[in-house]
Amino acid sequence: MYPDLAGKNIVITGGASGIGLASSNRFILEGSRVAIVDKDRAALDRVRMELAGVELLVEADVSVSLSVEKAFLEIDRGLGGVDVLISNAGISVRNNFTDISFDQWSRVLAVNLGGMFLCAREAARRMKDGGVILMTASTNGMEGHPCYADYNSSKAGVILLAKTMALEFAPLIRVNSVSPGYVLTPMQKAEYSPEMLEKVNEKIPFRRHADPSEVAALFAFLASAEASYITGANIPIDGGETAGLQ
Repeated sequence: MYPDLAGKNIVITGGASGIGLASSNRFILEGSRVAIVDKDRAALDRVRMELAGVELLVEADVSVSLSVEKAFLEIDRGLGGVDVLISNAGISVRNNFTDISFDQWSRVLAVNLGGMFLCAREAARRMKDGGVILMTASTNGMEGHPCYADYNSSKAGVILLAKTMALEFAPLIRVNSVSPGYVLTPMQKAEYSPEMLEKVNEKIPFRRHADPSEVAALFAFLASAEASYITGANIPIDGGETAGLQ
C-alpha cells in the first residue's frame, strides 16, 4: 500500500472491465478518489452496483474529442481536479493483415492511440501543480505479432507518445507506459479459445497469463511517490515473455 495515494484524484479510462476494473479496485483500496471513464454503459451500471467506493462514473468514447472534453468537464465538477490519469481504454481485433479493412485500422488507431492522446492532453492541461500520466501499451508494441498489425502499430505509438510527453513535461508531470503481455481479461477470453490460451501459456516462462490485479499493482507503484524518479519509461509486465527466445 502507498499512503501518498490516499485522497488523490485518479481517472481510469476503460475502467469498467479487465485491467481498468482491477486498477479501479486497487486505487479504491489505496484510499484514492476514483473516476471511471468507459464507453460501455452496461458495464458502468454493473460497476455502480458491485464496486463500492467509486467516486464518479463517466460514459465517454475516448476516440471522440468532444466526448473526452465533456468527460473531463464532468470530472472537474465531480473530483475538482486530476492527480493521476491511467489511460487504459483500448480495443483489439484479430485479423490477417490482408483482411484488415481501413475502417478497422482507423477504429483501432483512433481508440488505442488517438484516445491516449486526447485523454492525456486533457489531463495534462489540468496538472498545473504536477501529476502522473500512465498509459497501457503492450508487448505487442515492442515486437511483431501476426494478425494484429493495427493493434501492434497503435501500441508502439503509445510507447513513443509517453516518452515524448515525459520529455516535454519533466519535471512537473511524470509519464510512463506499461506494456502487459498476455493478461487474462474478458477481451482476451473473447479472442482466444481455451486451447489457444493454453498454447500461449506454453511460450511464457511463467507458464500462465497475468491476472489483471498484477498490472493494477504496477500502476499503483508507478503512481506513488515510490516511483518519483521514474519517467519516460516503458515497463513490460509479461512473465518473462520478452526476455529472450524460449
